Amino acid sequence: MTADAMTGMSLPAGHLAEPTVGGLLTSWQPDVPALVLVAVLGGLYGWGVLRLRRRGGSWPVARLAAFVLLGLGSLVVATMSALAVYDHVLFWPAAVQNVLLDLLAPLGLALGDPLRLAVEALPEPRAARVRRAVTGRVVRVLTFPLVSTALVLTTELVVYFTPYFATALRVGWLHQLMYLHLLAAGCLFVVPVLTREQTLPAWCTHPVRAALVFLDGLVDAVPGVVVMTHGTLIAGAWYLHHAPAWAPDVRHDQQVGGGAMLSIAELVALPFLLAVLAQWARAERIQNAALDRRLDQERGTAVATAGVSAAGSADGAPAPRPAAPPAPERVRPWWETEHNEVADRIRRQHGDR
Repeated sequence: MTADAMTGMSLPAGHLAEPTVGGLLTSWQPDVPALVLVAVLGGLYGWGVLRLRRRGGSWPVARLAAFVLLGLGSLVVATMSALAVYDHVLFWPAAVQNVLLDLLAPLGLALGDPLRLAVEALPEPRAARVRRAVTGRVVRVLTFPLVSTALVLTTELVVYFTPYFATALRVGWLHQLMYLHLLAAGCLFVVPVLTREQTLPAWCTHPVRAALVFLDGLVDAVPGVVVMTHGTLIAGAWYLHHAPAWAPDVRHDQQVGGGAMLSIAELVALPFLLAVLAQWARAERIQNAALDRRLDQERGTAVATAGVSAAGSADGAPAPRPAAPPAPERVRPWWETEHNEVADRIRRQHGDR
């Protein structure tokens, strides 16, 4: 790691060596706003896990690892690795940065299920406030699947095909705001789809979520294709002026960046879809287990009643006269009588209707 890279400042093009595999792995620079965000998110998540364990609960290690390694790790790589070192002189590192922030980092954060952790770790009054916040009207509108998908696509296109990106390369605070904008847009779609808290409309069942994720994977490919095939250079004046002597042709650099965006988008879509399918399978297992328990209880009651009748006949006692048939009783759905996560969620959904 070079001393210049450690300063966190954008370096003149002539001071940057041509990137190699080893150089890309060892070139890092600090980013104070990103470090603060990572520290706050990691601290709050860690506090929630510790609080839950002190109360006798548990939290899956896989969720903790996903949040820290994939979620926060992607934030660190995007904002402080060689991608940040070279993003002002080459387009492709900036393109990879942006797609990590709006696709991969949100996926890692969502797999950590921070909303569920907050609800389980906080006292009930505060947990209720969290539930109300994530089911409020504004949040419901922003996280409505078609709205959030459109926001992600619009964000990417606005970044690259308006002066937004070129201005962010010149203005440091706007560059940081762009990072946050991309991260927030990605989280609006990914977090509600993967969270176990009911933040989506009741009709967004697991099959519907799987279809939405598949559609989102197709939509996420659009920016990469457009960038790769666009005839006009993106931030061309900046990169033509700041390109080092060893830099490739600016148009080729943009094509490489678009190809990287497309590849990463398609790679992220697969684990995203697998995560939704895994949740679907888990929900089906819980629902089937709850139904099996109910049927076993009903079967046990019937067997016990038959045993009592048989015992009375064997003793020579007259068989009791059959009672008048009871008035027909409304058959209640299983989720109104069972008490488990799936039943509670279905009751909330029917209550919303």
